Amino acid sequence: MKTELIGVSSNIEKIKKQISQVASAGLNTVVYGETGVGKELVVQMLFEQSPRFGNPFVKVNCAALPDTLLESEMFGYEPGAFTGAIRKMRGKFEQANGGLLFLDEIGDIPLALQAKLLHALQDGEFTPLGSENTYKSNVWIVAATNHELKRDIEKGDFRSDLYYRINETTVKIEPLRNRPEDIPYLVKYYGDKYALEFDRKKPATLGNGMIDRLCQYHWPGNVRELQNVLRRFLILNEGEDVLDSMMVNKPPAGAAKASFRSEPVPDLINLLGLNGEEPKLDSLSLKEIGRRTSDFVEKQVISYVLDKTGWNRSRANKILGISYKTLLSKINDLELTPPQQFERDSASDTSAQDSII
Repeated sequence: MKTELIGVSSNIEKIKKQISQVASAGLNTVVYGETGVGKELVVQMLFEQSPRFGNPFVKVNCAALPDTLLESEMFGYEPGAFTGAIRKMRGKFEQANGGLLFLDEIGDIPLALQAKLLHALQDGEFTPLGSENTYKSNVWIVAATNHELKRDIEKGDFRSDLYYRINETTVKIEPLRNRPEDIPYLVKYYGDKYALEFDRKKPATLGNGMIDRLCQYHWPGNVRELQNVLRRFLILNEGEDVLDSMMVNKPPAGAAKASFRSEPVPDLINLLGLNGEEPKLDSLSLKEIGRRTSDFVEKQVISYVLDKTGWNRSRANKILGISYKTLLSKINDLELTPPQQFERDSASDTSAQDSII
């Protein structure tokens, strides 16, 4: 069965387009996202749409294996390489020859092994533990992580040369709480899927009210948590009780949403006037940022007050506690313009004030 990415959000639509482009080119890719968002699903789709489909798909869970076993798992070993090594074992690099090697949670690979991994990727060669022979392997590397690898590089926990080798392109999956419009589609898809798996005559049906509540939940476990909830609905016939227990742990209104980011938050980018580009470290002067922050906050507050007063400047300057001339100056400096419905009232308000002045 063909792997599907369920959803209609702009993030999901962008990823679908990326997959078709990246898969045909065979670029080494890092898939970023929080735990449970569906990183492995994206990797599987990349593989299915690539020319390598039909060749081996080999996964290494870099976080699940201790450091002492990860190297032998990756490159294999010869008999007698260490205590207990009684037979030859082919490593994942050899097993994945001609296909895709999926390095899950690559951010957890220890530094010592990162150097050996880099060598294998650069030369296409590896040496099993306890062997004097070098073997070749042609693998497509796709990695996944919930780490911010650039931050790990700054801390010295991840090699920059390895990062640039594996990160020829990037796929970023937003957490489920940032794309609630996908939830009704996920509910329908997994409801039908689990009904078939559990031999139910019809899928679990959720009313609009329940789906609305699911869309309001913050989903710290992302799609994986939603799958578990839907299984409980279907198998245990639990509904409102599950939602009530979930909502107890919902963050208070207005609380900051924790989210995975491998780049600066959008507000910071907008604040620095970078047109979506990531800021350079040597440009982050606190003095300059302080000035821009002040302008940014003033613009938000003044815009809010003007909108609430219907762009009546004489009322707005009193609320803001500044003179009328100061308000006009700030409106001009911050390049604020009234919405069309307020333009006439705004103009008459200005004329009246000018006649008084």
